[in-house]
Amino acid sequence: MSGSEVKKLQKPDIEAIFARSPFINFMNLEVLRVDHDKSEFAVRMPLRPEYERREGTQQFHGGAIAALIDVVGDFAIGMMVGGGVPTMNLRIDYLRPGVGAFLEGVAVVRKTGRTSAVIDIDIFSEDRKLVAIGRGTYVPITG
Repeated sequence: MSGSEVKKLQKPDIEAIFARSPFINFMNLEVLRVDHDKSEFAVRMPLRPEYERREGTQQFHGGAIAALIDVVGDFAIGMMVGGGVPTMNLRIDYLRPGVGAFLEGVAVVRKTGRTSAVIDIDIFSEDRKLVAIGRGTYVPITG
């Protein structure tokens, strides 16, 4: 291969990117898993008062869940191509309220092509209930 081969991102690389992004840094995401062999990426997002649907309920707002889905999907392909990538399309199905101290997002790359990649994202509550599912289409080129 040529010297322009893409460097796959590891956990410290992704953590550094998260720290440099004002929005993602605000989300306070913890990288749980970077698995290139399984094309899987997982993070945990703690509840912040700004994410609550109603104060004191520990119920995540749908917008915070949508942001989590997009970031997890983005970096599932981004870990393979060397950085964050543009989102082409995002679909979300909310299945139940996300309640608890954190949500966990797990993304699996289903198909990668030259111009697009399809990623499935599952969001789990603290008690491991499936809260939402997302499917994102991303451009597999950093930028």
